Amino acid sequence: MENRPTWQQYFMQMAYLAAKRSTCLRRAVGAVMVRDNQIVSTGYNGSPKGTPHCSEVGCLREQQNVPSGQKHELCRGVHAEQNAIIQAAINGSSTRGAELYCTNQPCSICARLIINAEIKTVYVAETYPDALAEQLFKEAGVDLIQFNIETNALVRLI
Repeated sequence: MENRPTWQQYFMQMAYLAAKRSTCLRRAVGAVMVRDNQIVSTGYNGSPKGTPHCSEVGCLREQQNVPSGQKHELCRGVHAEQNAIIQAAINGSSTRGAELYCTNQPCSICARLIINAEIKTVYVAETYPDALAEQLFKEAGVDLIQFNIETNALVRLI
């Protein structure tokens, strides 16, 4: 079975599938939380439940010309990583010791949530320039690993 994906490929492909549900106009991001090779929860970035999506009302960050990586509070969207943690909580699933597969590297806000959720490893497909997030992960002992879904190559970032 040479075409069978590795666990990392399998879960990262699922993160990309979750990202297809995104309603963000700037960047579609998906996340899959896993423990013992079992999916705990998934998330994608989009507006809070019951509120209009950016695709309906426009992007506040675009309207104010906010550069990528700055002023995260000026966004109506909930990040994919945040939604994965929230969904685990809603469904009564522990996040302690879990792995998180993300299409994009978490920002510093998400890094703080990941640390406090006691997630131990974060796999990312694409890096994101956030030095504070990387510093926080390093200080907290969270492994940050870039994963190339095509080559199956792992590169430890933290």
